[in-house]
Amino acid sequence: MVAGELVQELHSGAPDDITVMKKIPEPEGDTERCAEPPYVAAAEEAPEGAQEKDVPPVEEREAMLPNGGRGGEEEEKHGTRLETKLYLRRFAVLAVFSLYSLSNAFQWIQYSIISNVFMHYYGVTSDKVDLLSICYMVTYVPLIFPATWLLDRKGLRLTALLGAGLNCAGAWMKCASVSQDRFGVTVGAQVICSMAQVFILGLPSRVASVWFGPKEVSTACAVAVLGNQLGTAIGFLLPPVLVPNTPDDPELTGHNISIMFYGTAALSTALFFLTVLVIRDRPPLPPSHAQAVLPDSPGEDYSFKQTLVNLLKNKAFVLLLVSYGIMTGSYYSVSTLLNQMIMACYENQELNAGRIGLTLVVAGMVGSVLCGLWLDYTKTYKMTTLIVYFLSFLGMIVFTFTLNLDNILLVFFTAGALGFFMTGYLPLGFEFGVEITYPESEGTSSGLLNAFAQLFGIIFTLIQGQLTHLNPLFGNLFLCAWISLGILLTAFIKSDLKRHNVNMEAENNHLQALPTSCPEDCPPGEKTNRDKLNASVSFSRETSL
Repeated sequence: MVAGELVQELHSGAPDDITVMKKIPEPEGDTERCAEPPYVAAAEEAPEGAQEKDVPPVEEREAMLPNGGRGGEEEEKHGTRLETKLYLRRFAVLAVFSLYSLSNAFQWIQYSIISNVFMHYYGVTSDKVDLLSICYMVTYVPLIFPATWLLDRKGLRLTALLGAGLNCAGAWMKCASVSQDRFGVTVGAQVICSMAQVFILGLPSRVASVWFGPKEVSTACAVAVLGNQLGTAIGFLLPPVLVPNTPDDPELTGHNISIMFYGTAALSTALFFLTVLVIRDRPPLPPSHAQAVLPDSPGEDYSFKQTLVNLLKNKAFVLLLVSYGIMTGSYYSVSTLLNQMIMACYENQELNAGRIGLTLVVAGMVGSVLCGLWLDYTKTYKMTTLIVYFLSFLGMIVFTFTLNLDNILLVFFTAGALGFFMTGYLPLGFEFGVEITYPESEGTSSGLLNAFAQLFGIIFTLIQGQLTHLNPLFGNLFLCAWISLGILLTAFIKSDLKRHNVNMEAENNHLQALPTSCPEDCPPGEKTNRDKLNASVSFSRETSL
């Protein structure tokens, strides 16, 4: 259809809502008047004149059209179904995003895993080194709202450029902080990197939804989250190797720190230029029908405040906010304090502390990918989320009571089991949130999830840090209690898979373009251009296997 022709014919009273059709056989033989369309909407059975009630003005009608009223030419060329297409570029977009997300996560954890080295080098207490990690969480909470507004209004490309650019700037500023009297400079550099994180953490679900098809969207989201996890894993592994503990030789320590900082800055710069070259807002054609029925950009009446209100009125999403915050905040706390927990139970094990952190995150990366593949195959979002949550709780219990058994190999195993489920939960929360809040913006729902995760991460890190000074057992039991509460909250979430339902309707030929009427003077063989689309409003709830 052509959007301009559609607007010109609005006076006919054709329904502007998207309708769900049933296909019926075409009548045989010729007719004197225009042939009946092959797709008949249920709305045609309504009483005469019913379609003229509550008709929005022309501007609203145009804004409500798929692709903002610009999808008509594609439908005209390719038939009545909305055309979807997958592009190879999607893999390049995903790879570049994952890599600069990796760089930012590495810069988050590079201080905490060798906190004792930075304490001696800068002459500060462990609490101040912990703040270098906590500032990532503190910065995120107030900045997530302007960041998600920017993502909704200006698109993926600008948001990605800001994330990669700030990450690069913070990395170079750290290179200027390699001096024992410049702790304030390294704090400022870390704050800039934490600002970059605001434009990174909320993008996995947007990248997956905008660029990937319905059968690969959960896996793509898992891979996007995987980049951040891989950065954390490398942050656990490389700093203890690059910056060994040499308290008697501060010049050597400063030299080792500068090598780590300059290497990170060079990588961040290369990734910024790749972001400029590769990442675009969206492909020319949408990858799925769930994306096809959404506009390319918000209309003039778009209200970010109203989007937030809609999300916070969604009871299922509010429960997910709290449960996701508890689980992810626990993961942030364990990652930040892992070095201190290991050093409290095992002396002179800085290198193994980094390796244990690496084991935790790598196992979680495997869990993330497997969970994403499982969701794409089964679409059992609530069941999978609940099972992974419960297994994370069991993993935390086992890790807590085996940490101080004087068996470092056992800690490797229990940390790996904990990471497999706890880190594997992260993409589940993103995708579950998108499903139950569709068609609200993926960036806004993911941003709120991350905001609650950072908020809980701040609280948990501060409280567990104080408890760990007394005994690591107390801090871990504190997290176990909260995770058990998260299990109960997850069990109460109602699973309405709205996005999945739209894609299923399209695959079953229930989401079609509909010629709503044919004028009496319509020439034979000429199609009408008043095609409308709509998703079914009867969203099916997830059923158990």
